[in-house]
Amino acid sequence: MVQLHVKHGDESQFLFNTTVDAPLEEIIHQITAIYNGRLKVDRICSEIPELAEHGITLPPNMQGLTEEQIEELKLRDEWEDKCTPSGGSVFKKDEIGRRNGHAPNEKMKAVLMRTVEDAKAVISKKQVQANICVTMEMIKDALDQLRGAVMIVYPMELPPHDPIRMEFEGQEDLSGTQASLQVITEDECQLWWAAKEMQRGKKLQDYIGKNEKTKLIVKIQKKGRGAPAREPLVTEEQQKQMMLHYYRRQEELKKLEEADDDSHLDSEWSDRQALKRQFQGLTNIKWGPR
Repeated sequence: MVQLHVKHGDESQFLFNTTVDAPLEEIIHQITAIYNGRLKVDRICSEIPELAEHGITLPPNMQGLTEEQIEELKLRDEWEDKCTPSGGSVFKKDEIGRRNGHAPNEKMKAVLMRTVEDAKAVISKKQVQANICVTMEMIKDALDQLRGAVMIVYPMELPPHDPIRMEFEGQEDLSGTQASLQVITEDECQLWWAAKEMQRGKKLQDYIGKNEKTKLIVKIQKKGRGAPAREPLVTEEQQKQMMLHYYRRQEELKKLEEADDDSHLDSEWSDRQALKRQFQGLTNIKWGPR
């Protein structure tokens, strides 16, 4: 199997296994799906702690309003009674007025947070260091685990306007958000290796040959961005080791210089003739008038 180390910019994303005779259309399709799937898991994992802390999202027309404004406008959240957490709720007011404040109890909160930690581990960039390849099946399993945890706590489902439910149903609206800049669709995706764009219509072996044990660093990015920056000749870890070696060498040279210092030869205790003069009574002789 050929192992691709997928990066976006200078940041590692995940490892991906393929074969040299795989069409690049298929490779780009799979890499794009995993890349965007990891982003989806990350977005859900960032929302669930808010759900666990402050309950379901208010309707869009009530978000950001004070209690007085809601009462004055006679607005009502019709989903408040429908979407109550299992085991009852604990009121924790959302200071930014985005969620209704009826949070799950500690037991249900623990179910959500434990599942979030498990899902984060699947998409973690530490998987690269552990030499674990990420597959679309792993991403789907993480999403299913998150969906299951939310269903345990909210068996009546979340409101249709809640961003977590919208993510699960593929109805999320990312327009105008930072998250939208991270997403790369399959049509606009480019795969680069060694400062060359890997063209659709070719196979991986057209670029790297037929060695199935090859390991490559490839970069994913949107069309129209030009060639990504080349990889440095040495890795960050190698650079650290080189700097450490240089520092140790400098310290060794300092010690050698100190050992070569012969200024002590001017000291009285280092005079080889001192003992002879002492026996001859020639010490402490002073010349000049008294």
